[in-house]
Amino acid sequence: MTLLIKSAKLIEKGSALNGKTVDILIENGTITEIKSKIAAAKDVRVFEAKGLHVSIGWFDMQVNFCDPGYEHKEDLLNGTKAAAHSGFTGVAVTSNTNPPLHSKSEIEYVINKTQRELVDVYPIGAVSKNRDGKDMAELYDMHLSGAIAFSDDKRAVADAGLLLRALQYTKNFGSVIITHCDEKSISLDGKMNESKTSVSLGLKGIPALAEELMVARNIYLAEYTGGKIHISNVSTKRSVELIRAAKAKKIKITASVNAYNLNNDDSALADFDTNFKLNPPLREKADMAALQRGLTDGTIDVITSDHRPEDIENKQVEFDHAANGMIGLETLFALAYANKGKLKLQDLIEKITIQPRKILGIKIPKIAKGEKANITLFNPDLNWTLEEKKIFSRSKNSPYLGGKLKGKALAVYHNGKFLVC
Repeated sequence: MTLLIKSAKLIEKGSALNGKTVDILIENGTITEIKSKIAAAKDVRVFEAKGLHVSIGWFDMQVNFCDPGYEHKEDLLNGTKAAAHSGFTGVAVTSNTNPPLHSKSEIEYVINKTQRELVDVYPIGAVSKNRDGKDMAELYDMHLSGAIAFSDDKRAVADAGLLLRALQYTKNFGSVIITHCDEKSISLDGKMNESKTSVSLGLKGIPALAEELMVARNIYLAEYTGGKIHISNVSTKRSVELIRAAKAKKIKITASVNAYNLNNDDSALADFDTNFKLNPPLREKADMAALQRGLTDGTIDVITSDHRPEDIENKQVEFDHAANGMIGLETLFALAYANKGKLKLQDLIEKITIQPRKILGIKIPKIAKGEKANITLFNPDLNWTLEEKKIFSRSKNSPYLGGKLKGKALAVYHNGKFLVC
């Protein structure tokens, strides 16, 4: 197929064409021409739209597709469809499956099942067997089979010695350990952020300290080992400060924030909406402001969706008994764009395109003549409504259903396939 993209503003930090409006011709999956104007030949598909922007394909480095084991919530093929219709050409899937992605057989299962899709799917292997935090999983075997990084997902590695050894081990083959930070002896069975709001609602709180203590511990372990560590799900002001100080010391550390922590504070729980029951929880406005500053100054490298499909049985229950999580691929860009603070559009795009691939050691695409097309077409100022019938995820657990949003993907092109979102 030959595709001509008309009058798209190119957003690619570092490109000579950044900020310029161009036409792009794609033939058989390769960009063959980029000019201010390209005449459309016969039998060429033309794509144009009001407010059209183009960037390299968006990448989400934290999604849960629930496959294998929980396919009633989501599966790999349905998940890639949801990702593509949300503007993503690449995702990294978490190890939180049944069985977990803790050996080469599960890693190969994910890769083999998704290898012909428009969206590239990269599995993240577990740090520990069964994600139970006791014995190290087969990290090198998984690496050879295609595991892009290692994480026990939302189970924080409580055993400092295990995490230390994992950092030392993965250092030998250049991989990265992704860590969720939650000291369970402090957070216990908390339901939301510990604050005046939690007291007024009568819900057990999760202190910010539970995250911050483990952030500090993991920074020390990364410094000691010289291994690469990524702090995911950053949600508090103090966590941002700790990571900023670690980066100043040249420790090999990166960090990511979930879009929902940029968009809402814990007052959103006033109506006990279980779709806002999250891990990490929604924090306070001061934390949101600190997260935005962290994005602006480079302390936080990546914005993720933390896409967590859940079925009705786990969400339409009393708040205390509801599962954590919301679907997020569909709303990542809109939430991030609405709450980016002083972050420029090109810098926001960098945090969902270049930075996640850089951290994970994935080749970074380019929008240039002769390059394979891996692009997302979007309108950052398009107003739209999230409708359940247009959600491609198998689960619909989003607090933004029926909500008015701004900024949306319009189409994607990757692996020789074109899809209008």
